[in-house]
Amino acid sequence: MPAREMRMEMFVRALLRRDFSRAKGHLEKLIKIAGNDEWGRGYSRAVEGIMNALKDNDADSLVVQLISANDRERAEELLENYSKLATQDFRDDYERGFYTAWSEFLKAYLSQKTLA
Repeated sequence: MPAREMRMEMFVRALLRRDFSRAKGHLEKLIKIAGNDEWGRGYSRAVEGIMNALKDNDADSLVVQLISANDRERAEELLENYSKLATQDFRDDYERGFYTAWSEFLKAYLSQKTLA
């Protein structure tokens, strides 16, 4: 498993345990791995948004709704959709990075033995 995907797994586990200080450490490493080009900025923006929504328990955010409802089926649909979006050639690098982060997050989320 590539380093970024392993780090995403650790990030997701920390988030599901609501261990935000540990999640922040994983987030910083994810951002460093992603880099500072357009793709990396899109990726970073997505993971920061995911963490902030969970930390703030923002009931209007997709990720909080998904985890609160423990909706595997919806997560699988989103994973399929975001994976397609991440590979579409007409999307710019920022968008591809953003949707790649979401795809990796959802894949790691779905791989957890016990979901939140």
